[in-house]
Amino acid sequence: MKKDVVIIGAGPAGIFTALELVRKNGNKNILIVEKGKAIENRRCPKNITKQCVSCKPYCHITSGFSGAGAFSDGKLSLSEEVGGDLPRLVGDELVRETIGYTDKIYLEFGADEHIEGINASEEVKEIRKRAIKAGLKLVDCPIRHLGTEKAQDIYLAIEKYLQNNGVEMMFGCECSGLILKDGKCLGVRVEEHGVEKEIFADYTVVATGRRGADWLEHICEANGIAHEPGTVDIGVRVEVRNEIMETVNRALYESKLIGYPHPFKNKVRTFCQNPGGFVSQENYDNDLAVVNGHSYKELKSDNTNLAILCSHNFNVPFNQPISYAQKVGELTNMLGAGHILVQRFGDILDGKRTWQKELSQSNVRPTLPDAVAGDITAAMPYRAMVNIINFIHAVDKVVPGFASGETLLYSPELKFYSNRVKMDADLNTNIAGLYCLGDSSGWTRGLMMASVMGVLMGRKIAKEQ
Repeated sequence: MKKDVVIIGAGPAGIFTALELVRKNGNKNILIVEKGKAIENRRCPKNITKQCVSCKPYCHITSGFSGAGAFSDGKLSLSEEVGGDLPRLVGDELVRETIGYTDKIYLEFGADEHIEGINASEEVKEIRKRAIKAGLKLVDCPIRHLGTEKAQDIYLAIEKYLQNNGVEMMFGCECSGLILKDGKCLGVRVEEHGVEKEIFADYTVVATGRRGADWLEHICEANGIAHEPGTVDIGVRVEVRNEIMETVNRALYESKLIGYPHPFKNKVRTFCQNPGGFVSQENYDNDLAVVNGHSYKELKSDNTNLAILCSHNFNVPFNQPISYAQKVGELTNMLGAGHILVQRFGDILDGKRTWQKELSQSNVRPTLPDAVAGDITAAMPYRAMVNIINFIHAVDKVVPGFASGETLLYSPELKFYSNRVKMDADLNTNIAGLYCLGDSSGWTRGLMMASVMGVLMGRKIAKEQ
């Protein structure tokens, strides 16, 4: 099989590569290979079973057209300061311009025109003042909130648009390797229903998302693709009552706070805040259960949840950060008998585990019903746990009540985007014809920046042809 462009992974980076190619050079022969299902066929049975059943061969929340984006809270960060290090690679101005361009595409396919966090300047000033006093940095970022249920409609519309414009899609098809010759990538090997096929292409674009970060790391090692260990994030998802977060939710929708707490001074940050949202579970390979958060446009809970992530950098002699984070997750899963663990912050400070009865008596009721009460400190590395505790105390000075004894901490929250593929400003790797995009490349984090990188890739291919 011969194609002009083959894209591995139908997440935002891969989708927007194809979308930009269709618009800039409509006669390209494009194939997207995706191990999951088309978005209209993606179903999470937890809505019926009320608990995760560990779908095989993959989790429907993390795999399929649009990747984890379709089942995420669907927030588009409209600032070049948020979403990874792509500006460092291609420049702030280009990223800023492309965010505006990409945002218009999302609007075209049905995104809400309302932007959060732009009309409360005095309240934001007061929040920033408190953050500075607490030794934290507030990143002021406008947010376009798609909503979990609306995001699925938007990505479905994009999927149909691509198909109607000649983009071929192979679902339920997994990439097993690259076809390389004389330092050039000629295409990929894929497995479909147990049969291996070779697909040749002038451009091979790997955009496998966070779920594919571990796979891409192995591919890089096996094929001499220049890369380096990057950052891995280990943390918790915090859940508090909406009343505690009321001012921040109204003024910013998502408060992006960054700190370097004593004594270790690792970077710790808040991420993916969901006002009135729900804590959720995602399953990765080897039955690894990790926690995440969703926020719907219509359906609301009494709680706000957000991630607190501690960044770790490993270089010498250890250089396997993804494996390290997976081991932390596996140990936590073991303590929770395969479920997400939840613990009250006050119990952590008191050196005791949390019991299910105590959760039922608290003001903060878990929105993840099958989370198991326990002791996350028995699995969390000491350095990460101390960073998180001290960061929560700092945030409490910005948001009074955040460090309440009833505040819930869920574990593990892990972000796998640590393998950073080396490339130049034109997105070229050291292997001719091979390009690596999105969160799995180590350069982006989140929907908007991955989409932007896809747009830039589409423009590059269209221009060269």
